[in-house]
Amino acid sequence: MFDPDDLEAIREGKREWEAETLSPTLDRFGEREEAFTTDTGGQDVKRLYTPADVADLDYEDDVGYPGEEPYTRGVYPTMHRGRLWTMRQYAGMGTAAETNERFQYLIDQGSSGLSMAFDLPTQMGYDSDASMAAGEVGKSGVAIDSLADFERVFDGIPLDEVSTSMTINAPAAVLLAMYIAVGDRQGVDREELRGTIQNDIMKEYIARNLYIYPPEPSMRLITDIFEFCAEEVPSFNTISISGYHIREAGSTAAQEIAFTLGDGIEYVQAAVDAGLDVDEFAPQLSFFFNAHNNIFEEVAKFRAARRMWAEIMEERFGAENPKSKQLKFHTQTAGSTLTAQQIENNVVRVGYQALAAVLGGTQSLHTNGKDEALSLPTEESVRTALRTQQILAHESGAADTIDPLAGSYYVENLTDGIEEEAFEILEEVDRRGGMLDAVKSQWVQRQIQDTAFERQREIEEGERVIVGVNEFEVEEEDRHVDLEDVSEEEEQAQIDRVQALREDRDAEVVEDALAGLRDACRGDANVMPHIVDAVKAYATVGEIADVMREEFGEYKPGQ
Repeated sequence: MFDPDDLEAIREGKREWEAETLSPTLDRFGEREEAFTTDTGGQDVKRLYTPADVADLDYEDDVGYPGEEPYTRGVYPTMHRGRLWTMRQYAGMGTAAETNERFQYLIDQGSSGLSMAFDLPTQMGYDSDASMAAGEVGKSGVAIDSLADFERVFDGIPLDEVSTSMTINAPAAVLLAMYIAVGDRQGVDREELRGTIQNDIMKEYIARNLYIYPPEPSMRLITDIFEFCAEEVPSFNTISISGYHIREAGSTAAQEIAFTLGDGIEYVQAAVDAGLDVDEFAPQLSFFFNAHNNIFEEVAKFRAARRMWAEIMEERFGAENPKSKQLKFHTQTAGSTLTAQQIENNVVRVGYQALAAVLGGTQSLHTNGKDEALSLPTEESVRTALRTQQILAHESGAADTIDPLAGSYYVENLTDGIEEEAFEILEEVDRRGGMLDAVKSQWVQRQIQDTAFERQREIEEGERVIVGVNEFEVEEEDRHVDLEDVSEEEEQAQIDRVQALREDRDAEVVEDALAGLRDACRGDANVMPHIVDAVKAYATVGEIADVMREEFGEYKPGQ
């Protein structure tokens, strides 16, 4: 991009600036006594960046144009000038009726997409009356036991008019089947259903531990979903390959994208090995990233991830369809950065994190409520979180031009640095046999744990400032804070509903549907049509998951 003679003149000019202008100022005033690094400590931050710091940058090969390879500047030609990102606020209250009420509220307030949180029993494939579910029903999201609950959640919400994201993994096939069944009953053509299931079991083994089945049958379920949706639900994103929880567990920015793209490689390879054409299913893949506080590092991370995925899909898998090479992603602001102290500060943190996501070219965004360090967000904090996105969209100017930080010597240098580090991590993963083997051996988990430990040490020793926690603390008066809660009565009501459903449904139809699913699990038929039949018969999440538990087994780490 730069003439060698010009670069040498710039280097010489910088040396003169350091000697004649900078040095006297440093001698007189000095600089702040702290380590200047990116937020996760991956790169030292120089005092000043010039074209010499991006001397090897090739505009066509490394930056390019939006909507064209290498997609550094975005996957669509117009990006946010053409269409704003989907404002997808995460919600899921204790009961299906409460969740429907929150969804209706968000739609009325201008949310353009729904995002569904499930309680822990649902995420683990247990019904609300299971002994393992006691005390957890509706606590971290909505309790879903059967299609009847899903019908309540989406009562009055036409599925051909909304896009819905579901944060569900081990039982993702079951919840997707319920969404399809609700659409069928609303008379919505399956081709019109839009949304995403997370369906990312690898990161459960890495970071969250909400898994059910061993890796091999889990991968089969994922590839069955790929195949089924390519034919039946082509507008639905079949997986959201998630770096969010990897980052929440303590990874660096480079580790986040390296391990996430490594998971993506594993899923694509599994689908190819199952006989699927990469250009048939790859356009339905999507990603899910975290947005932390360091705006420039986060923007560089998003830009590097797009460039890396285009290269991976072309060179590793021979993808030819441009859509197969486009990394489309949802972003959520960082829950792990929210503090219980001075919770109003969280509004500021979320605002900066959302700005980073928008400047980085996200396709959809969830902004956390200020009170999420304490509980599920209240209606008021959800509204403030949504307004944060709307102010960004309509008042800040951040969405007025495509990739506004491109060409910044600092950002381009950061982008190159994060990409280089992430590829080095992926090379080590390959040496260890790929992500599945690296996860089974606990190598990936140890890398993240080591990073998390070091970060916590820095906080406790005051090397890393957390405003309101280890610096700028105040004595906070005891005051009432409205928090969402699920009562014992609400939990019992959900238990009563699922038990009444079992009494009222046609037991013979349920048994036949579950028998068909069992046969499919034992053979090599796609399980998705049988799961759809089972949910339409009002088989419960637990009953369907139990069939697969019996056929596939349960995962035990280290075995």
